[in-house]
Order: sequence, then structure tokens, then C-alpha cells
Amino acid sequence: MRDLLVQTLADLRDKSNPMDLARAKTIAEVSTAFVNLAKVQVDYVKVTQQQRGTIFEALPAPGGGA
Repeated sequence: MRDLLVQTLADLRDKSNPMDLARAKTIAEVSTAFVNLAKVQVDYVKVTQQQRGTIFEALPAPGGGA
């Protein structure tokens, strides 16, 4: 996700071909929702004393692979 956000920022700053602001806003909103979900999962893992939560298993592999 970090790489996606860094690329989005770079695309927004590209003066010759900037990213559409609506698309960038949507990416930011989805990223915020994902971060909030991850925070809830971390809290759940702490409370239940698990080693890890299922949200981390659902992440795609780097590069978009499964």
C-alpha cells in the first residue's frame, strides 16, 4: 500500500500528465479505510493474544501477485 500511495503522490506531481484528482481522492479514501481496518485488527490481535490476524493474510503479494 505504501508503494501505491508514493506512486499516487508522484502521479499527482507529474506536471506533464497529472493524475485525476477524483481518482487520487478515491485512492486516499480506500487507503484510509484499509488503515483503519488494520488498526482494528491489531487491537483485536492484542486483546485475544493471537500471533497475527487474518487481515494480514489477505494482503496481495508485492507486485500484484497472489
